[in-house]
Amino acid sequence: MVSPLGLGTVKFGRNQGIRYPQAFDIPDENELADFLALARGLGINLLDTAPAYGMSEERLGRLLKGQRQEWVIAGKAGEDFQDGKSTYNFTPDHFQRSLERSLARLQTDYLDVLLVHSDGRDAEILNDEALIRKLHEFKDQGLVRAVGASTKTVEGGLKALELMDVVMATYNPSYVEEKPVLDLADQINKGVLLKKALASGHMKGSVQESLSFVFDHPGVNSVVVGTIDPDHLKENARAVYEIFKNRGKSPNRD
Repeated sequence: MVSPLGLGTVKFGRNQGIRYPQAFDIPDENELADFLALARGLGINLLDTAPAYGMSEERLGRLLKGQRQEWVIAGKAGEDFQDGKSTYNFTPDHFQRSLERSLARLQTDYLDVLLVHSDGRDAEILNDEALIRKLHEFKDQGLVRAVGASTKTVEGGLKALELMDVVMATYNPSYVEEKPVLDLADQINKGVLLKKALASGHMKGSVQESLSFVFDHPGVNSVVVGTIDPDHLKENARAVYEIFKNRGKSPNRD
């Protein structure tokens, strides 16, 4: 079960090469510990991280000591970020090394979700049978509980749902091109994590309006929002609570 609001952690470890409207300083770990406690107190249990998020994995590994069972951790592989730029590698061998590195950094022996961190060439990446086989091997070995892809195209999202368990797609009031991905996920009961539901801070309209729009789609399991601002987190959580309260539904989703 995942909370309908997930917490993206790119701002826990990286403030270069980002697309947010304002620059920001990376919080220290005491501030992040308080922030994670606030998130958990608001009912959030999903954390989204990646090797491309700078120090995010290492910091979470230290911050989540003794709390692992309280959180659902979604990680990624395929993109790395170093010296101010991203590099990509989608070979099975790299995914093996990347997962082992992520587990060590996070100080855990499994990830709940492992996603392909696509560079936009979704179809080419997901047509690699050896890579897909390797991802399912991770599941068989108990290293991950579910596999999928963070995609950037409709074709890629549909392919991810065909081959794996979860897709991370983009959907918001200003961008609905990937709705067919959500439609298929709902039809075949696959998982959907949404990114950019608030348009990375560039949204038009209110948080309440944007989140209400995306949760109108029955295929959406959780919306991952990256923030390090306690007030923003509270605002997002209040909006989600009101949406589900008004609809008479449970906020936790498979």
